[in-house]
Order: sequence, then structure tokens, then C-alpha cells
Amino acid sequence: MDKYIYNESNGLWYERCGDYYLPCLALDKEKPVGIWGERYRRYLKEHRRSIYDELLLNGTLDDHVAEIDRQAEEMFDRMIKQIAVKRGITEHLKCENQMAWVSAMNQIRDIAKEVVLNELIYC
Repeated sequence: MDKYIYNESNGLWYERCGDYYLPCLALDKEKPVGIWGERYRRYLKEHRRSIYDELLLNGTLDDHVAEIDRQAEEMFDRMIKQIAVKRGITEHLKCENQMAWVSAMNQIRDIAKEVVLNELIYC
């Protein structure tokens, strides 16, 4: 008996395991998801269960979460740059007073994080 056989009617390969032939199935590789995507996935699972289940059953959950993660990361980076320019936080300040620059950038990051969470992740 062959170790592998091909079934033309369904287009699948089968592998012999003991006395049985089992289909050779593999899952698609998961798309890498960052912190924003994981937060969004958890929010859907805990608070928007019907949307989560629908996306999961359609097989589009991972793609949807990866897209939200990409959008959130772009929004976060863009907001940090825009707020820093608006507040006048420059490399010159970084050279003159590093602690003031770090403090200002941490405040900007916190603001941008809250906006992304409220506008994109938890809406």
C-alpha cells in the first residue's frame, strides 16, 4: 500500500496512518498581528460576539484583524508626528533638554494611544 494517494474527485492528497488514509490538510499561515490587532480581536470576542462569530465562520477574522492592526499603527504614527509638530517638540529640544523631550513625547504617545483606542479599536 502506498504511503500517499491522490483522490481526483476531490483533489486531495491522503497519507496512510496505520490502516487508514487521512487527508493531508494544512492551515494558511497566520498574518502577523501587533498589539492593536490583538486588542481589537479581544474586544470583538468579549463585547461584539456576533461580529466576531460571523467573521470567524466566514474565515475572514484574521484578515480583518490584520487590516485593523495596520490602520491603527499608521494612525498612531501619523498622530504622534502631527502632535509633536503642533506642540513644537523638535530634535533641538531633545539636544537641549532630554528629560523635557522624553516627558513631552510620552504625553503625545498617551494622547495618540487613547485616540486610536477610542476611534478605531473600541468603536
